[in-house]
Amino acid sequence: MLFIIIAAILIISIRGFKNISFFNKYKFNIRSINNGDKYRMFTSGFLHVDYNHLFFNLFTLFVFSTSILNQLGEIYYLAIYIASLYFGNYYTLKHYKNQNFYTAVGASGAVSGIVYSSILLFPEMKLVFIFFPIPLPSYIFGVGYILYSIYGMKKDNDNIGHTAHLGGAISGTLITILIEPSIIVNQTWLVVLLISPFLFLYKRK
Repeated sequence: MLFIIIAAILIISIRGFKNISFFNKYKFNIRSINNGDKYRMFTSGFLHVDYNHLFFNLFTLFVFSTSILNQLGEIYYLAIYIASLYFGNYYTLKHYKNQNFYTAVGASGAVSGIVYSSILLFPEMKLVFIFFPIPLPSYIFGVGYILYSIYGMKKDNDNIGHTAHLGGAISGTLITILIEPSIIVNQTWLVVLLISPFLFLYKRK
């Protein structure tokens, strides 16, 4: 399943790099979606801006997917992926509803959902970054990344899809809890820790 998704993203993204008409037809665009092109809510997740964008998303997806597949199986994995892709774009659509020319591409929403599902299932998993080569528990990364995404969304002064990241993370978190409700009882502290930034975001609206 994972390699099918990766292959599809690779093939479609590369075609988008070479064919601007194809890219424009399937990218996320507020006006086009509001005019009826609902398919863009999904197709935009298979397009990317450039090879760096593509590599980063696919690498992150690969790193965090295997543990979920082993724990939950392919059907639940696919449910988390598709729902996070859609909800990442849905949250973006609502946030930028008055900006008809807003466009975006990338699998970031889906990838964020997979990342947060993995954090919920394996909170003690250690992550190491090139710029910070000290192993950190995944839940620390999770909270830090959400806070960064909220900050980026509020500032809205770069080309990063922070809203898609937030929407995907929310989706991945909630669906994983629905699939494994025992997480609420067994790791209450983790659920509270990961959900707290979302509550902060809601109160600040």
